[in-house]
Amino acid sequence: MPRRSARLPRLRITATCSNAWCYRSWETERLRLHTQLKDHPYQANRVLAVVGSLYSFASKRHVLAFGINPARGIDKYPEQGRERFLAVDELMRLGEAIREAETVGIPYDVDGIKPKAKHAPRPEKRRTKIGPHAAAALRLLLFTGARLREILHLRWEHVDLDRGLLLLADSKTGKKAIVLNPPALKVLTSLSRASVYVIAGDDPEKPRADLKRPWQAVAKRARLDGVRIHDLRHTYASIGAGGGFGLPIIGKLLGHTQSATTARYAHLDNDPLRRASESIARRIAEAMGEHGGANAPGSSRGRARPSPGPAHSPAEGGGSEARRDLR
Repeated sequence: MPRRSARLPRLRITATCSNAWCYRSWETERLRLHTQLKDHPYQANRVLAVVGSLYSFASKRHVLAFGINPARGIDKYPEQGRERFLAVDELMRLGEAIREAETVGIPYDVDGIKPKAKHAPRPEKRRTKIGPHAAAALRLLLFTGARLREILHLRWEHVDLDRGLLLLADSKTGKKAIVLNPPALKVLTSLSRASVYVIAGDDPEKPRADLKRPWQAVAKRARLDGVRIHDLRHTYASIGAGGGFGLPIIGKLLGHTQSATTARYAHLDNDPLRRASESIARRIAEAMGEHGGANAPGSSRGRARPSPGPAHSPAEGGGSEARRDLR
């Protein structure tokens, strides 16, 4: 079963059952299962998708009669958008947390109730450090808007520093080129080549599996409750849309093949609307003899844009001893 369905309720289907038995079983259970998950619409819809995929695959392999799919005809629950964008102050805290984690380490607490608590190091030595490759991966996710797997599976042979591009032979949307900006180039040029992969893991011949532990430590330190690592991609897109670059440009930077995918950021692309509104209102105000032009409070002219986030800075030396490392 695909990785994305690993946390879904386990669907027990007997491979040796007859076509009629399988169909009748799901006919009676499908609505009950879907109703049980009504408080978890995202999960309920994913269950439907998995069941539908399983039956379609079985039909193509002639395990079941063609056309039998009990997931067909069940209406999906409406889903709330799960996009989360980091604000400027959150980006600042995140940058500080990454720098602290890769230098002196992030302090952690010990549960005194647990049996092993008495063997814990002294409070001044309770620090969690992340390795330079984990820190580089987090920065590249922020600076490029790339997907997690695109960064973790990135090989040095895909990096073209002269042209400032990451040339991915394969991605979720196929062949793709990612534009490298100065902050991203600085991360790559300062990173040691310890593996065939840019983000080196424990095995130099295999890509790193995930960034779960480093991200959890950094996000907790930065007080980013509920922020997923994929939200860094949303943040990149939201800052671009809010900067007035236009949805087609944002879509190309993210590697979207469908304009509808980028449309989720349409409500952030307000600069063209704001400029149009200000121009119309200014002409009306001038015709009415009203005072208050381009320099009035709230006008986009002369208003400084917030910085998109902390730029990568060289790690400061740290002499503190760390009792555990998250490479």
